[in-house]
Amino acid sequence: MIVNLLDRPKKRKNQRVLADPVNNRLRLQTIIRLRWIAVLGQFAALSFVAFGLGFYVPIGACLTVIALSAWLNVFLAVWYPTRHRLSIRYATALLAYDILQLAALLFLTGGMDNPFTMLMVAPVTVSAATLPLRNTIALGIMALLSAAFLVVAHEPLPWYPGIELELPLIYKLGSFAALCVSTTFIAFYAWRLTKEGRQMSAALTATDIVLAREQKLHALDGLAAAAAHELGTPLSTIVLVTKELERSFKPDDPMIEDIALLKQQALRCREILQKLTRHPGEEDPMYARVGVRVMLEEAAEPYFSDAIAINLQAGPADGSTPLSHRLAEIERRPGVIYGLGNIIENATEFAKSKVDVTAKWSNSGLIVTIADDGPGFRAEIMDSIGEPYVTTRPAEMSDGLLDEDSTGLGLGFFIAKTLLERSGATVSLANRSGGETGAVVTVSWPRSFILNQ
Repeated sequence: MIVNLLDRPKKRKNQRVLADPVNNRLRLQTIIRLRWIAVLGQFAALSFVAFGLGFYVPIGACLTVIALSAWLNVFLAVWYPTRHRLSIRYATALLAYDILQLAALLFLTGGMDNPFTMLMVAPVTVSAATLPLRNTIALGIMALLSAAFLVVAHEPLPWYPGIELELPLIYKLGSFAALCVSTTFIAFYAWRLTKEGRQMSAALTATDIVLAREQKLHALDGLAAAAAHELGTPLSTIVLVTKELERSFKPDDPMIEDIALLKQQALRCREILQKLTRHPGEEDPMYARVGVRVMLEEAAEPYFSDAIAINLQAGPADGSTPLSHRLAEIERRPGVIYGLGNIIENATEFAKSKVDVTAKWSNSGLIVTIADDGPGFRAEIMDSIGEPYVTTRPAEMSDGLLDEDSTGLGLGFFIAKTLLERSGATVSLANRSGGETGAVVTVSWPRSFILNQ
């Protein structure tokens, strides 16, 4: 019977059949210790009743039932390592055995007349604290069915010689009702506490992750301010030198276009640095109501080119209510525009010919999808994208050597994702399906993000 319950492996190296890497909250050592306590308690109670009080007890049959649990513990302790964790299936099987073992012992010692019937609650409570609800319900039903059987079928309760104690049926039914209520209440209470504890632990873990991300972003804010200060003088020098070069070349010289481009990019860097050093309390005309399409155009405007086509679409979602068909307006937030712009920029760098930027809104919220036709995200770094210093941009080769400066630090998407999440958005990554290649970034906001919905 023991071997069937445990599905004993043929070889010791296959003992992981009991392990479940996902649901392994109950350690084998825990259940063994609890069973040893039960075995010692059962043996002590049996000895006291038989030898201390002198009552008649079928001691041979009772010792056999108790010894069965002891040998099961020895088998488990020898065959499996101390730190072994049980899968849900085998933990349920072992707790079911405990219920049946206790029911067999109670059957031999008076059934529902035995006050130790309340111990049937113990295995169900352990299950409620460590196993899923459906397994606990199954074990609870087994315990109550065993108790119902003990109401009508059992050996006499050990009592004084020549006196047979038989309690009234109404009392047995009352004891059975009390067992049902206590089992249900205690098991539900233990399950609820355990569930809330796991939820609290998950919430604390998520909070730690968010705080860590915020700390990294604040550190980057300080680095950005320092970079803005340090880069101001070199950029001014570059602008000054480009002006001098423009004067030294003739208007039809082929170098004049490159110099103009260099000057334009230097001025753009200066504008970016001015945004970084702007005081948060200063009024910014960017903060205003703006349509969703206008926001997308503003975010994508710096990246329009003849090489990569950026297709913008904005409108109500299919099947949305008439209320959602009016033009959606949102608050103009530089952080949101920068975040979307950074994702669009990444898409244009990896795309072969086009980038599709689609915005759909409904009564449930706003969803912006940015998809390219490039190679897509690599599977091995899909879960790491969005963390600092993780980049999908490969290094370029220059004169046969690896140009490490071309790889990037992987901070752009991290900053963009964090800024978007600060606005209440959820950012998810995927690759195109249906035979198409390309990366898909989905940014979704709740309904409260849309001002006129």
